[in-house]
Amino acid sequence: MERGVYVKILRLGLPILAGQLGMILVGFADTKMLGMYSTAALASSSFVNNLFNVCIFACIGFTYGITPLAGALYGQQRKGAIGELLKNGLLLNILFTLGVSGVMTAIYLNLDKMGQPEELLPLIRPYYLIYLSGLIPLSLFNVFAQWSYAINRTKMPMWIILGANGLNIFGNWLLIYGHWGFPELGLNGAGYSTLISRILCPLAIMLVFFLRKEYRDYSDGFKKGRISRLELATVWRTSLPVALQMTFESGSFTGSAIMAGWLGAVPLAAYQVIIILGTLGFCVYYSIASAVSVLVSNATGQDDRRAMRGTAMAGYKVLLVLATISSGVFYFFGKPIIMEFTHDPAVLGASFALILPLILYQYGDATQINFSNALRGTSRVMPMIWIAFVSYIVVGLPVTYLFGFTLGGGLYGIVLSFSVSLFLAAGLFLWFFLRATRNVVKPDLERAL
Repeated sequence: MERGVYVKILRLGLPILAGQLGMILVGFADTKMLGMYSTAALASSSFVNNLFNVCIFACIGFTYGITPLAGALYGQQRKGAIGELLKNGLLLNILFTLGVSGVMTAIYLNLDKMGQPEELLPLIRPYYLIYLSGLIPLSLFNVFAQWSYAINRTKMPMWIILGANGLNIFGNWLLIYGHWGFPELGLNGAGYSTLISRILCPLAIMLVFFLRKEYRDYSDGFKKGRISRLELATVWRTSLPVALQMTFESGSFTGSAIMAGWLGAVPLAAYQVIIILGTLGFCVYYSIASAVSVLVSNATGQDDRRAMRGTAMAGYKVLLVLATISSGVFYFFGKPIIMEFTHDPAVLGASFALILPLILYQYGDATQINFSNALRGTSRVMPMIWIAFVSYIVVGLPVTYLFGFTLGGGLYGIVLSFSVSLFLAAGLFLWFFLRATRNVVKPDLERAL
């Protein structure tokens, strides 16, 4: 039985991983092309990307509330009900993203008060507005992607993501440097290329949803379903805690990026390079953990707590292996990879020094990702809010300032501080997942562990 769980996790997780690796490739390409273009463009993209990570993770996290609900319904084969759920979830996600866009607009009006290098603001401002325009398309795609994951169809979003990512990289080549007669737009060119790919993704997945015969039961449920306060409230209760959890987590990294900017343009550029490397581990872990969440939600629909725990523990073992592989890649190949992003000796030297603290937090990251997603699969998501708030905001940000400035660690101390918040969150998520599934008989729990 345990072997079958591993097969299911990998069958669902590997297509998600392929899509995530495509997104990582785009991040690598953006960082490399902008780093080769200019250090100022790389530093500016670092600030904007990390600032927007908060709202992007909030919006994506809000869509994740659909997965456990749709997954539980799929376990009961209630396809029409999934379509109706999706309709209500889509409306709620659009409204939520509009609210987030309003907050980011207010931040835009106060960019000059955030302590960033003055010479970067003319680059930051237009790129910021281009990035802001892509939030609604991003949310639309992820709503339908969560539906696809919940019904165990993970390959379809993968192909859409990979196609859009290929277009994004090609667009970067055209618009950053001005190839084939296109204007040389530098940092803004990278922004426009990303925006175009984000618009195409929801268009593609919605065409599949509404036009493919195999999904007709879902699309009919969507068309015939009613917008109801009860359904909206149900989605809200599962979506908001996940959104807040991811907001607090990404917010701690954004706070650290702002602090890196206080150190100057070179540390900020180095921070962007090392965060791109860290994203490699994060996306790999999250792909497998997303599969864990789907399978846990399917088991939740059947009230099979033994399967819920068995799935989470099997997924964790897979993630421990992946965390070990990621750490090995960073240790043995970190420097050659970093050298692909920039030729600036100062940025290279600052980035090389961050490899060790990057490696240190990999197991904490893998653990918190696995059990936060397992907890999400149970639909018992309220503890996620305070776990993330305490770990990343109450503890994480002060520790980042302490390590980086009070103790004089600088950029090294900032990245080193990530281990504290991630391992704290990992322990808390594990504890609450075990509490949520504690009706499992003791011998089975011991065997799973």
